[in-house]
Amino acid sequence: MTVVKAKQLIKILVILLLCYKLSNIKVINTKSFHRTLQTTPQFPETRPNIIFIIADDLGYNDVGYHGSEIKTPNLDKLAMSGVRLENYYVQPVCTPTRGQLLTGRYQIYTGLNWVLWPATPAGLPLEYPTIADKLREAGYSTHMVGKWHLGFYKSEFLPTSRGFDTFFGFLSGHSDYYTHITGNYQRKTMIGYDLMENDNPANITQYNGSYSTHLFAMKVKNLIRKQDIDKPMFIYLSFQAVHAPLQVPDKYFNAYPYINDLNRRKYAGMVSCMDEEVGNIVEAIKERGIWNNTVIIFTTDNGANPKVGGSNWPLKGTKSTLWEGGIRAVGFVNSPLLGFGEEGYISKELMHVTDWLPTITNLAGAYSNAFDKTDGIDQWTSLKYGTSTKRYEILHNIDPVINNTYHTRRFSMRMGAWKIMVGQSGSGSDNKRTNPKMHLYNIENDPREEEDLFEKFPNIVENMLKKLEYYEQGMITSHLPDIDTSADPVLHDGFWQPWK
Repeated sequence: MTVVKAKQLIKILVILLLCYKLSNIKVINTKSFHRTLQTTPQFPETRPNIIFIIADDLGYNDVGYHGSEIKTPNLDKLAMSGVRLENYYVQPVCTPTRGQLLTGRYQIYTGLNWVLWPATPAGLPLEYPTIADKLREAGYSTHMVGKWHLGFYKSEFLPTSRGFDTFFGFLSGHSDYYTHITGNYQRKTMIGYDLMENDNPANITQYNGSYSTHLFAMKVKNLIRKQDIDKPMFIYLSFQAVHAPLQVPDKYFNAYPYINDLNRRKYAGMVSCMDEEVGNIVEAIKERGIWNNTVIIFTTDNGANPKVGGSNWPLKGTKSTLWEGGIRAVGFVNSPLLGFGEEGYISKELMHVTDWLPTITNLAGAYSNAFDKTDGIDQWTSLKYGTSTKRYEILHNIDPVINNTYHTRRFSMRMGAWKIMVGQSGSGSDNKRTNPKMHLYNIENDPREEEDLFEKFPNIVENMLKKLEYYEQGMITSHLPDIDTSADPVLHDGFWQPWK
């Protein structure tokens, strides 16, 4: 056999083999194939470390880069060299924001419409996987430090049962910064220590007297230093700062002699302390040699409360309201992976707290069809390249009827430039004047909500009310359980911990 004939025979055999294989290939349903791609992890070779930092009750006018008198050099540097999110929204109070952050679902589907008191027998629904669940499945080490505030009446609601390898922090929504004591004052006064290490009460003798901002930052720095650099990590740092009570070490309080209002001065010191610790965490990341492969995200959970020193100026409204001052958040993203060096930019693309789940999990390669129903949108491409976002609307709120608590229910949403509010009490500067009528604002042109356009654009109002009605039809029945006195720390070694 000649060499030419041999080559021809090989070609024929190869063709016959390919034909045999092709004849055995089944027709693939494209929808099923797409889902298979989603459910099969395809992790990037180098997955980024993700440090997610959330401040508590930090106002729009409480950071230096927004023109505040409060000094925040570390936050300013990260924001100015990253992506400043200036059309970014959260919820008006703690628990709903945190639930939406971790699950990517609106509160109308989780039932977490308001804050949970320590003795409330409720929590973040177990059927929803969290960011930490999906990142751990993707090979990340997952850690949480700080404030939980998503329920803990049963052990399965603790952070370590919701995807976090480790947890150090407090379970309720407020605490003393030094003693770590929390109280519940509905029906029966119940007071106890609120500090957990993983699933157990922390050694309070060791930590009593440690200012929580310093303590939580120390725990994060220790995690960074001990982390195996060959394994990506996700750290969720939920600062207690700057939520009341107003407590601050003298060093930071004394830095603001020119602030005459005592509450504002204490609050400013608390912000500066937090800012300093954010800077220390960045240094720890750099010292560990992982800065070039780390993403830092910073956000607040809701607007500030001016009664305890915060400021949302020039925005109208306060924490707990649906005015811009209650829901437009301080937020930014910084990472060398964004690829624009020290020159950051302002993003005015619409973004919501539910977007963090798909953004973070897709960035980490943690794909799953469990997120098919997420209310969030992956924003990484928009953040990295400054392109337009796919988000067009945000459901800000639909109040459920809970034990006849609300005489006037509140509804609000954003569609493009437009924002509608129904039933929001107050004029924005206070909550004393009841004004249950509808409001319509063009937020892009009027972020201070000064010109109510409700009567001028009835078609827009009608369209937005129909969309609110659509959302309401899909919301779950929400029932906020009454306080359970069996949660009393007196019955549980003096600590707030699972009681059922």
